[in-house]
Amino acid sequence: MNTRLYNARILTMGKNRPIFRGEVWVKDDRILCVLENGEKDCRQAEEPEGIEWDSEIDCGDNLIMPGFKNAHTHSAMTLLRSYADDVPLQRWLNDKIFPVEKKLTGEDIYHLTRLAVLEYLTSGITAVFDMYLMPEKTAQACIDTGMRCVLVSGLNNFTSSVEQVEEEYLKWNGKHELISYRMGFHAEYTCSKDLLYRLAQLSHKYHAPVYTHLSETKREVEECMARCGVPPAVYLDSMGLFEFGGGGYHCVHMTPADMDVFRRRRLCVVTCPASNMKLASGIAPAAKFERMKIPVAIGTDGAASNNCLDMFREMFLVSGLSKLKENDASSLNAMSVLNMATVNGAFAMGLADADVLAEGKYADLILIDLKQPNMQPLNSITGNIVYSGSKSNVKMTMIGGKILYSNGEFHVGDSPESIYRECEKIVRRVTGEGHINSVLQ
Repeated sequence: MNTRLYNARILTMGKNRPIFRGEVWVKDDRILCVLENGEKDCRQAEEPEGIEWDSEIDCGDNLIMPGFKNAHTHSAMTLLRSYADDVPLQRWLNDKIFPVEKKLTGEDIYHLTRLAVLEYLTSGITAVFDMYLMPEKTAQACIDTGMRCVLVSGLNNFTSSVEQVEEEYLKWNGKHELISYRMGFHAEYTCSKDLLYRLAQLSHKYHAPVYTHLSETKREVEECMARCGVPPAVYLDSMGLFEFGGGGYHCVHMTPADMDVFRRRRLCVVTCPASNMKLASGIAPAAKFERMKIPVAIGTDGAASNNCLDMFREMFLVSGLSKLKENDASSLNAMSVLNMATVNGAFAMGLADADVLAEGKYADLILIDLKQPNMQPLNSITGNIVYSGSKSNVKMTMIGGKILYSNGEFHVGDSPESIYRECEKIVRRVTGEGHINSVLQ
């Protein structure tokens, strides 16, 4: 499939490259070339003048840029959107979330993940870093809808094993072009010391990075200190879990010693500002991480705690909350935040071929509508995206060269209405009809 996207403004997210006017050529799932107006040479095309286009799209002087990378989510938790609101984290998990999750089947997770994909596409998200039960069902849902997904194991004392992690690691790395797999565990407080040691051994066997929920609440850090005598990142690093990289989700209450571990090991922080704010967990020191050269990516977390899988809202909150926390209006400018949402997210997820728009990279890109009122005037396009942008500005989402969402229409192999109906059946069965009003009434 050869696609030409022309008459566009282009933000490649390449280092120090400003927005320019030009076009993007796509061949199959890769970018053939990115041309500025006036350029004729496309090094990867043997006969650039003779290409037969399957589709030529006039972008109307709107903006093409890399898709956003949602670097932490639990897709199938769409089930619990607005189900367990206004409850502190530990009660939220133990009294609301875990009891319902025990009732989920693999088919449930498949359909609930497809619902999440629809929302990701409307938000310009082209890849997700997903930790949840039965990852093979998440993978299949993403394959069937065309979403790029990096699975991460949620190893814990109750629902999985190190043997399962190894089996999934070997199965999903290289099995499908849209799916890859990273080692991980749910959290320090849900894993025994023996389990963590065994995961560290597995990480060393494959030289694999490891990821986990980390320092999300003060209580988590205090309890780890009481049990282990050191804060979470220091404790986990002492067992060799971070020798080959990885990172932590949330990282709200990091101690200086924890931050030093992340700096030395080149670990990634994935901040989830809406979820942390809604659960009153706190504000991650994103600007401080940046000053320490710790890579920061952005995630939505799941719809049970957010409740919106919206990268525009996350970007605004990352910058706005940082300014508030630092008492500094210059903290984290718009381009830094866009870099977190694209380049750093790809780095955190191991998607080296999906970070920027360039020859040979995956054709994972979005078209931003600059003609809507919230994008005018164009004093700063990057500023408009971060501070006033919304899902309504996403005209098109392309993943692997396939247009999956365009002008409000989905192209994911099934109708949204069909997906909604399946999810509504699951809600009624798992939570009981009395808990949630039907969206069909």
